[in-house]
Amino acid sequence: MVDSLILEVADFEQDVLTGIYSEETGKPQPLRFTITVRMKPARHYAPDTPLNASKNYMDLKFAASEALPPGLHFKLIEAVADHICETLFLQDDRVEAVTVKIVKLAIAENGEKIGMTLTRERR
Repeated sequence: MVDSLILEVADFEQDVLTGIYSEETGKPQPLRFTITVRMKPARHYAPDTPLNASKNYMDLKFAASEALPPGLHFKLIEAVADHICETLFLQDDRVEAVTVKIVKLAIAENGEKIGMTLTRERR
């Protein structure tokens, strides 16, 4: 069996320029993100193991906030997820796979969760 380390930041919200309809373009939409990263773990984690033996969880949140190009409109939330995956792969060679779940909050009418999930393996 091969070990893996799963890091996750769940259910955080960020406004992103996205959408294809006229009422969506030109203004940010609230999106809810859950980002999961699978990476190669260290052989052992002792109590004094430094942070660089893993990955800072805030890097996951950064990929879906500050790392999104300001002013860029993504027609599809799939493109937002793709950008997040590529950002995380570029940040750290130990990242083996990224899963990005995005829920479009503005279009829910009865509390349903409308969105998508993209899982990308390092190529």
